[in-house]
Amino acid sequence: MKPFTFERATSPEQAVSAFAAQPHARFLAGGTNLVDLMKLGVETPAHLIDVSKLPLNDIEPTPEGGLRVGANVRNSDLAAHTAVCRDYPALAQALLSGASGQLRNLATTGGNLLQRTRCPYFQDLTAPCNKREPGAGCSAREGVNRDMAVLGHSEHCVATHPSDMAVALAAYDAEVELLGPEGDRTVPAADFHRLPGDSPERDTVLRPGELISHVTLPPPPPGARAAYRKARDRASYAFALASAAAVLALDGDGTVRHAALAFGGVAHRPWRARTAEEMLIGSRADAETFARAADAELAVARPLSDNAFKVPLARNVAVHLLTTLAETPDRPAGS
Repeated sequence: MKPFTFERATSPEQAVSAFAAQPHARFLAGGTNLVDLMKLGVETPAHLIDVSKLPLNDIEPTPEGGLRVGANVRNSDLAAHTAVCRDYPALAQALLSGASGQLRNLATTGGNLLQRTRCPYFQDLTAPCNKREPGAGCSAREGVNRDMAVLGHSEHCVATHPSDMAVALAAYDAEVELLGPEGDRTVPAADFHRLPGDSPERDTVLRPGELISHVTLPPPPPGARAAYRKARDRASYAFALASAAAVLALDGDGTVRHAALAFGGVAHRPWRARTAEEMLIGSRADAETFARAADAELAVARPLSDNAFKVPLARNVAVHLLTTLAETPDRPAGS
């Protein structure tokens, strides 16, 4: 690990100012990803700004009936929160499906969103990687690409985003609150991460020096049912080959009134399935309808040499998830 300087921020505003004053700085919270990348030599910050003690660890109801989550809330605390389990079950399930209990006790909401790809070529300093060194090339395109993207990738990068939590947030229409040198702004969670395009080194739409302060969840649609499903190589502690988060609300006659679907493990960011959603609204909630919608969404997939299996896998995960939600009995109000 290369030498670096360190300071502990005393307020969110001071953290942003400290970042502006130090070239090549990084914010540090739980450190479950950043510290690993520093040990590998992938990340080499000259200065670390510890934001883990900032007062951003509350989970509070919003006036509209939603939930506002501080960036320093630990993943384990968020997954176990009563309001999350009751009103946002897909989020709780996504958090519990990611990493081990020990890591969830340390990882934060903001850090989870900012974790970087687990592409082995990105983590290997001897391998060309445009994400790590723009212009170097993408080793994964012609290399081992079984775990890589099938949607939205470019000739410059085929890596996938690893977060389970971010997939659920995208399906729930959450928003990410940012504090930066130019002031506050809010970004939809579904638009927070980028597709690689010509700049795969940029994972998110964050501007230099911006700090995630909160994530806000809107009230769930009336009568909504939601869940998260993840297909992976082993039962635990593995990143998704394909996953899906869905929020579904039906009318009394069994037609779809609200549908939100997001895929994980198949793109450089959580993939909000807008085409499928448009097909579902107003349609009969059954397996045949769900299959047609999933097929339409995945028709634009561009599998690589080793990962064509991800397309039917993602389809089956989504169809099974939506079918299960459609068949789930309504819960009594307030349960």
